[in-house]
Amino acid sequence: MANFKMKLYVLCFSELSFITEPSDITLLPKDPAVLDCQAHGQPPVTIKWLKNGVRLAESEHIHFLTNGSLYIPKIKHTKEDSDQGFYQCLSQNKYGAILSQRSQLTIASISEFLLHPVPIVVTEGSVARFSCAVTSSPPASITWEFNQNTLPLQTDRITVLPNGVLHIHNVQLEDAGQYRCVATNIGSRLQSREATLTVNLDANPMPRKRPRIIAGPQNVTVSLHQTVVLECVATGNPWPIISWSRADSKPIDVYNAKVLGNGNLVITDVSSKHSGIYLCRATTPGTRNHTTAAANLTVLVPPTIVERPESQTRPRAGTARFMCQAEGVPTPRISWLKNGEEVHLNGRIKMYNSKLVITQIIPEDDAIYQCMAENEQGSVLSLARLIVVMSEDRPSAPRNVHAETISSSAILLAWERPLYNADKVIAYSIHYMKAEGLNNEEYQVVIGNDTTSYIIDDLEPARNYSFYIVAYMPMGASRMSDQVSQHTLEDVPLRTPELSLTSQSSTDIKLSWQPLPAKVSRGRVSAYRLSYRTAADSTVSSVELQQNSTEYLLEGLQPDTIYLLRMAAATRVGWCEPSAWTSHRTPKTSSNKVPSAPILQLEPLNCTSIVARWQTTPESVAVEGYQLCYHEEGQPEQPNIQLQAQTYTYTISGLDPRRKYHVKILAMSKAGDGYQTDQTISTPGCVSARDQLAAAPPPPDQVTVLASNSSAASLRWNRPSFSAGKAVSYTVRCTPVGTHNASAIRYLQTIKQSVTVQNLNPNTRYEFVVRLHVDQMSSPWSSVTYHQTLPAAPSQPPAGVRVTLIEDDTALVSWREPTEPNVMVTHYTILYASQKGWLSGHWQKIQREGSHTMALLEKLEPGNVYVVKISASNGVGDGPFSNIVELTLRRGNMHRTFSDGLYHIDQRSMTGIIVGVSIALACIVMCALILISKGRPSPKVIAVGASEGPHGALSLASEHHTENVEALIPMISHHFLDAKGGSNIVINSAGPLSNKNKSKKWMFFKREIRNPNETDVETRASLYEAGKTVLRYEERLGGAPLPPSSREIIYGPLHSESSHTSEGSQETGDSGHYSNEESNEEMSNPSTSQSSRPESFGPDNATTVNKLKESFKVENEAMLTHP
Repeated sequence: MANFKMKLYVLCFSELSFITEPSDITLLPKDPAVLDCQAHGQPPVTIKWLKNGVRLAESEHIHFLTNGSLYIPKIKHTKEDSDQGFYQCLSQNKYGAILSQRSQLTIASISEFLLHPVPIVVTEGSVARFSCAVTSSPPASITWEFNQNTLPLQTDRITVLPNGVLHIHNVQLEDAGQYRCVATNIGSRLQSREATLTVNLDANPMPRKRPRIIAGPQNVTVSLHQTVVLECVATGNPWPIISWSRADSKPIDVYNAKVLGNGNLVITDVSSKHSGIYLCRATTPGTRNHTTAAANLTVLVPPTIVERPESQTRPRAGTARFMCQAEGVPTPRISWLKNGEEVHLNGRIKMYNSKLVITQIIPEDDAIYQCMAENEQGSVLSLARLIVVMSEDRPSAPRNVHAETISSSAILLAWERPLYNADKVIAYSIHYMKAEGLNNEEYQVVIGNDTTSYIIDDLEPARNYSFYIVAYMPMGASRMSDQVSQHTLEDVPLRTPELSLTSQSSTDIKLSWQPLPAKVSRGRVSAYRLSYRTAADSTVSSVELQQNSTEYLLEGLQPDTIYLLRMAAATRVGWCEPSAWTSHRTPKTSSNKVPSAPILQLEPLNCTSIVARWQTTPESVAVEGYQLCYHEEGQPEQPNIQLQAQTYTYTISGLDPRRKYHVKILAMSKAGDGYQTDQTISTPGCVSARDQLAAAPPPPDQVTVLASNSSAASLRWNRPSFSAGKAVSYTVRCTPVGTHNASAIRYLQTIKQSVTVQNLNPNTRYEFVVRLHVDQMSSPWSSVTYHQTLPAAPSQPPAGVRVTLIEDDTALVSWREPTEPNVMVTHYTILYASQKGWLSGHWQKIQREGSHTMALLEKLEPGNVYVVKISASNGVGDGPFSNIVELTLRRGNMHRTFSDGLYHIDQRSMTGIIVGVSIALACIVMCALILISKGRPSPKVIAVGASEGPHGALSLASEHHTENVEALIPMISHHFLDAKGGSNIVINSAGPLSNKNKSKKWMFFKREIRNPNETDVETRASLYEAGKTVLRYEERLGGAPLPPSSREIIYGPLHSESSHTSEGSQETGDSGHYSNEESNEEMSNPSTSQSSRPESFGPDNATTVNKLKESFKVENEAMLTHP
């Protein structure tokens, strides 16, 4: 009599999997039992058995077969010991262990009757009803006996329903007698007590009566594939007609459903599609008189896994995520097993809803994991393996992680690369979760190694989040970085509270609501706004309520009037979109006392069902029943549902997920209908893979820029196509292209399909994206739309304006571009005027192209003061003028630069100096050549040029304070050589000699004119040879040292190659540098082109030379002893 079932599974995991798993079995005591279990995997594979979670040991009573099955020769079933229970097999090999599905072994039994038939008295022609109930495993079949004999069922008047109910229609006198029911299953047969049916004659004609349901359908819960009976027995005169329908307007399954007897609905082989509310309607023939009764049918469904976990290979210190989604009725419970045992959750291993997340993986995490979904109808498992890859060459953790809030839903995260092995990093993973609360889900984002910043923009407003980062290389991952926390900004509430409306009198409405949860409020609620009006009047009245309010009594209203009410909530950011109008009718004014409004409580049972519970206050008015109705927001109301007076709960099924519903209920009495209670509730979303995919809204499309200027852009987009009647909002993100600055990224929220983004930078390219929010869900971002703002007129003047006087009547004006970014300049306007012209408003104007930053002011009058200002312009407009710069022209030949109060030399002056010096030197060389060719060799020195001091002439024998001056033209710094103002050149028969003779003409270039006394000079007489220059070195206190090349010339040996080519550059009044290379090269050529001994000196002059050497030697010693 045993019933064995076997399930075969396709091999989905090659290393270890089940071929056959044990299934449910029902047996009689002392029957043998075999529970099959076969596993496939890499040998050796061992199989062990568990009963109620406890491992079984083999004994005389329990045997383990070689194929892995469990064999029990004789089933025990006593109070002390019973084999009844749940069995599972555990298969194991070197890769891990897996647990089978749960199998229930049931001992056949039948209990005492829970409900016996009771005696009844009916009149002839009416309906008699008997019922009984028994608990049995397996379910018992019910039959009836009449006067201890099997009840004949040949007549259509007698109906036995599968649930054990007996109906006798149009009762006759011969139907009177003793009735009892018999329950039978595979192990037992049980009889109930007898009940007497008494039939009375009714000689009077039966009056006309409205239809009345005496045995209506009851809420019933059945398992899959069972048979369900929805009973409906009605009386009336004439006899009413029974009809059935569904509350959700779906058709009744005609293949599995049939009407038994005079109106009982029987559905065989039920499935989940049969769940819903069924309405029984009894109607008087030929009239509209009817009454209805409703019942909810719930079909229990074993769990099935719709999203299975996948095997993964992860490096040590990495993160693994196993997904698992299951469906069933009731909703299955999800748990996770590791090698056949329950996973131990800790700070590193967490479970979020149905997802298992393992962070910072260690070698011990290498195992087989199973997702187990179970409810009261059964269990199902799905497995996946985690393979841990080892690597010692890991990078160090990312450093200096910091977070910055951008908006109510976005935070910028930035970090520095690891200190070690940073070049081996191929990716970064960002981990984040809510910082408050327990068992929060951790999310992960993986990005490339080419960036060290990332914007996370799917966060909840007004929440604190924690972040850490892990660096990945091909065969390993770093340790997690230091955690940082950051708080998102507040936002407007996502929706308004659910309202409950009741009336305590005919002139008031009491509103009550629950505080918004944090996920919906998106910040601290600062106020509520109640708006109301009558249905016939469009004038709206509003009342603002405090933030901690949860109820409000609206008084002074009109009786028997429909009022429309709606609520809005606000945070510090602003007000949310008001709710839809909710209608409520105030009661009529009546002297009769009617029942007060029931206290209604609504609770979602699942994503498609709501449980309504209510209670009434004790009062003297007798309640005869309740009237309940409901409808989806924005849809017409459903028919009223009549409920009995003893009913205080009702299940509304067949609803759509994520929708708002209005539920109304009132109590009925003989005095009239009582006060009504209105309440709203939203159904949750279904937790299933299919529902999640269907619920995710699509992003907005056709995002376009309609209008734009230099600082604003108007966007418009289309709402995607999905179910109407839903309140939606949008978020617009505006980002400058290529920016890495978090503060430059902007987020705007709106409920419209257009928005104008203000305060943009001119001439800048932006990218715009839009996302949609509906029913607490967000769509992906839309496609990127690029747009460049128009240029703007400069808002800043040119910077660094300077005026340099380069000639007596000419000045050079220079400037820099305006400092503001992204501004294109097409031309500059220079205005200048003398002081008199400035006072009279007469300006002279010069314009230069935008690529130029200098201009000449010519024909200036000496002795005047000029003012100059400049502005930048483009095709859009003119910018502001710079501050005025003054230029003072004195009479004379002084050259100055005016910008910051300092004097600077200019290029034209430098050129003049160089040309003048070159001409003077050329003349001196020509004179020297003439004197050499005509004169006699003599040590006599001839002085040429005027002397301006006591040491104006150079005497080799008597001058003790002669200073050596570098033969090259020096860099122009503190003093300058004036070729026009006299020469200090001393000529002898051999060549020129240099002496110190300052010209005071150029002294205005010094900021402070000094005439210090001559200090002790280190005097070194060089051996004189024909063609050589006698040099003296002047050392000034506090003066800058000469370059090393000059020191080498002064103190080193005199060679013919001792000349230098000095390539220096002197900073001028402008920002540029002017090179003296050409002048130095020109002046250095005479000394470098001559040999150390000129041709005019021949061998005959040796004696003269020796005498000169001795003379110099004696004179040098004298100078050293007499400083």
